[in-house]
Amino acid sequence: MSDRLMNLAAFLIAGPVAHSHALWRNPAHEVPFLSLDYYAEVARTLERGKFDLIFFADRLAVADRFGGDFGVGIRSGDQDSTRMDPVLILGALAATTSRIGLGATRSTTYDQPYNLAREFATLDHLSKGRAAWNVVTSMNDSEAMNFGLESHLSHDQRYDRAEEFMELIFKLWGSWDDGALVLDRARGIYADPAKVHYIDHAGTYFKSRGPLNIPRGPQGRPVIIQAGASDRGRAFAARWAEVIFNISPTREHMRKSTQAIRDEAARFKREDGSCKSLIAIMPFVGRSREEAIEKRDRANALVDPMVGLSTLSAHSNVDLSTLDLDAPVETLQSSGTQSLIAMASRIAKDNAMTLRQIGKKYGESVLVPQVCGTPRQIADELADIFTSGDADGFVVSPAFLPDSFAEFVDGVVPELQRLNVFRQDYGAATLRGHLQN
Repeated sequence: MSDRLMNLAAFLIAGPVAHSHALWRNPAHEVPFLSLDYYAEVARTLERGKFDLIFFADRLAVADRFGGDFGVGIRSGDQDSTRMDPVLILGALAATTSRIGLGATRSTTYDQPYNLAREFATLDHLSKGRAAWNVVTSMNDSEAMNFGLESHLSHDQRYDRAEEFMELIFKLWGSWDDGALVLDRARGIYADPAKVHYIDHAGTYFKSRGPLNIPRGPQGRPVIIQAGASDRGRAFAARWAEVIFNISPTREHMRKSTQAIRDEAARFKREDGSCKSLIAIMPFVGRSREEAIEKRDRANALVDPMVGLSTLSAHSNVDLSTLDLDAPVETLQSSGTQSLIAMASRIAKDNAMTLRQIGKKYGESVLVPQVCGTPRQIADELADIFTSGDADGFVVSPAFLPDSFAEFVDGVVPELQRLNVFRQDYGAATLRGHLQN
């Protein structure tokens, strides 16, 4: 085989759940998700497993689309019941880790490029080159109303704004050349003014003079993560991102999604391997496949269908409470996350599922495939997906914390290393270096 190695990222939300809505109900122990020590332990575990990065998803509102009220989500603890600011957490993790990449979500719809440029440039310096920005466009009215708007921008308007946002923020990160910071104490020269530039950006959505008031970071600019899967979203991701996070419920979907990303990247004349397709998985590790399946079933039994419907309503920006919970699902329309809702609708129709049943499935994993087996069985499955070219790596999403990551690091990672598809140790100092193997 080639010397190509898979990349591994870890998915988190700074709150009670991740993709698994059972996470905070862990029967083995309490889940102190409001504590820094909790996230520090998780990050150290992942770094021990030589993961490329940890990244936090985020949204800017509680979920209240289902029934026009936040009662279901708050009572049951859905994805949006609590989300702490992930950038602040990453600042602390920069001090408690040394190699793993650190990524956080920020929205191009409800923030300003100059603010974000400063945040992530600061993180890149403090972490010595490990910062990543997960770019989202924000997708529902609950978020809009927290920023003085009655409804969110349309799908294409969000991406139009995001395109200009990226153009501007890249200019800001590039407003200090390499070598601009001189720090000649004897001569009293701090920086070379000839290597710092105004940017004078004036566009449809933004106007900014620049330059950024922070020198160029160790990576030049932070790594860009994106998860766009609609046609417009995929084109955006393939233009700007280095890591594309992908939810694919079947092997065939993985193959097609990864190939579509590669085709789009080629259209933008990106170098081979510069845009990584990472597929989400939720592993359940056992001493036998049967034990792993039992672990999965115990976790899934903790999920209330209603909490899944609360998250599904938030993701789709549609009030699903108006539909019959026990009738077969017809096509679900969305003005929010179009690809996920289309996927949920297709799964429900193909399997003659009721709305209550698809709510249960959505709450179990937000359609992330649940992989069960011994460490060797899971490693063999992931290695087959990777070596066949159907993915460049995986985003590991935990059912429980820190349990799921610890089991994966201690069991599956050594098997991946044995198969020579994953690194034995970090070979680079920066996140971009990890991604380039």
